[in-house]
Amino acid sequence: MNQDTICAIATAQGGAIGCIRVSGPDAIEITSRIFTPARKGKKLKDAKPYTLTFGHIHEEENIIDEVLVSLFRAPHSYTGEDSTEIMCHGSSYILQKVLQLLIGNGCRLAAPGEYTQRAFLGGKMDLSQAEAVADLIDAGSASAARAAARSLQGVFSQKVYEIAEHLTNLRAYVEATLDFPEEDIDFINDGRVARQVDDILKELTDLEKRALYGKVLRDGLTVVMAGAPNVGKSSLMNALAQNEVAIVTDIAGTTRDRIEHDIDLDGLLIHLIDTAGVRETDDPVEKIGVERTLQAVETADVVLTLVDGTDKTAVSDTAQTWIRNRLREGVTEVLVMNKIDLGVDQGKIPDGAVCISAKTGEGIDALLEKLKKISGNGIDFEGNFSARTRHLTAIAKAKSHLIQVQESLQSMTLELVAEELRLALNELGTITGQILPDDLLGIIFSKFCIGK
Repeated sequence: MNQDTICAIATAQGGAIGCIRVSGPDAIEITSRIFTPARKGKKLKDAKPYTLTFGHIHEEENIIDEVLVSLFRAPHSYTGEDSTEIMCHGSSYILQKVLQLLIGNGCRLAAPGEYTQRAFLGGKMDLSQAEAVADLIDAGSASAARAAARSLQGVFSQKVYEIAEHLTNLRAYVEATLDFPEEDIDFINDGRVARQVDDILKELTDLEKRALYGKVLRDGLTVVMAGAPNVGKSSLMNALAQNEVAIVTDIAGTTRDRIEHDIDLDGLLIHLIDTAGVRETDDPVEKIGVERTLQAVETADVVLTLVDGTDKTAVSDTAQTWIRNRLREGVTEVLVMNKIDLGVDQGKIPDGAVCISAKTGEGIDALLEKLKKISGNGIDFEGNFSARTRHLTAIAKAKSHLIQVQESLQSMTLELVAEELRLALNELGTITGQILPDDLLGIIFSKFCIGK
């Protein structure tokens, strides 16, 4: 239980109106020390919850601002604690002055994400819902905002809880078999446990697919364009961006450093990165550019490896080899054959390649559809939600424990079956916050902005 009362500015500075949040056991009392209702004889502590009280913030006899104060009583507030929100004018001076007065009367400045952390600790939301608050604030597209809102509503959590319940029931049966072998519980021998494990693995795989798409919705898709010099990477960048964001010349090696631009692909945020051409070179500056290209490849979600479709040797050139050697496991590479407006030998087009002309725009729509398919955009996931890398990691670990369960069932090592089921449950528990590894809360909420 928190014993201190916190305060923070909850709105971006520079607007006409600013909001300061106060939360904790003394929130109403401390606010009352610096706030006087305009109506004579009225006291803030007597105000009805979820109402606005007009009055003045004052420092001794000096009026600082005219404000509206809303009041929320525990447990019916965002944090589950007594809370107030002070709506004042948005001047930086006013906001800081009110904050100083609150601190001077017993508040302390809130840490990043502390309001949401208190909401989680107070049982107002689980950990994945708490993370969704930050995701909603940071949403860079309409799809990302909708997905974060669904996570905040508990769509993701509910699916995790359902799978966890199935695991719990299965674990209970296994533990009963270990504890009461004389009862002749034969559901293990007849294959029921194995079938249930298979079903749960399918559920986890489906959740993993949805979570992966949720991560893409949250973070966007990082698409790196790489290839040898003068194959048309910068031209493709301009074509996708529908703007002249990169310099294009006939001189090989024009692009020396990465150029970044974001586009909206049917509600999906795409981070485009144009890079320097990859080739052997003695130029020290160009060498740096090549290495930065390969570093960008290492961080990509999708790599568009461009080749000159008119070059008979492009498909197997050195640049492609270098690029593929730096691809992370699981990263999708798309071979893009450019300059088809100049003529391409159809028999030389590798399977899966996308043929385009960055100059004329031919094939660009097909490339965009390819990116949408790779991202999962358009997959019929009812109620898409936002997700993070740590969620995907937890799901993957839970799946690995269930695979161990399958192996242990074959040897009838029930003690190992029970243990692996427990470990799988723990992994799912880290998603919702039922299991809290050391420093997990600190890591998560430190990335929040102050006031949230």
